[in-house]
Amino acid sequence: MTRSQAILLKHFSTGLMVLSVLFVLFVLAPFTPWWPQPKLSDKNQASWFIDIPKIHASAPIIINVDPWDKNSYQNELKQGVAHAAGTPLPGDPGTSFLFAHSSDWPWNITRYNTAFFKIYQLEIGDTITIYKNGQPLNFTVSEKKVIRPWESEGLFDQSVNRLILQTCTPIGTDWNRLLLIAKPT
Repeated sequence: MTRSQAILLKHFSTGLMVLSVLFVLFVLAPFTPWWPQPKLSDKNQASWFIDIPKIHASAPIIINVDPWDKNSYQNELKQGVAHAAGTPLPGDPGTSFLFAHSSDWPWNITRYNTAFFKIYQLEIGDTITIYKNGQPLNFTVSEKKVIRPWESEGLFDQSVNRLILQTCTPIGTDWNRLLLIAKPT
């Protein structure tokens, strides 16, 4: 190998390492504390907003999203957490169902579409706050479970007042669904 080839190879290798580090930073940036987080004014401007203090998750809630129409909900999840059409709104009698991504392709990550990235860290007793026109509605996590995508029996039981948050698990897959069930406080 000639001297000029060795120098070229060294620069090429250095360039690949720099690109690799930049790619990792690009992928992880939305999950770091210095990434811009929604401000309290955002909560007051959105008609519906979710805030989960323990995991620093905050996002607008997009109302009446069809959970069976993938094209529709994929678009809406870029703007926030989706409220499943046909279920009551949070705070109304019955089971309110909210869902969001826990991950997405690095080039699709937005401020809100990975709102449930750290939702697996929530435990029984943790607080979830829903803002309805700036007024807080508090819920306490009462149950946490993982189900298969087709296991939906009992989830839409309207005789129980509760909030269900759903995301895919393990992160980066759609193999299972992580459900957090919360009761109004």
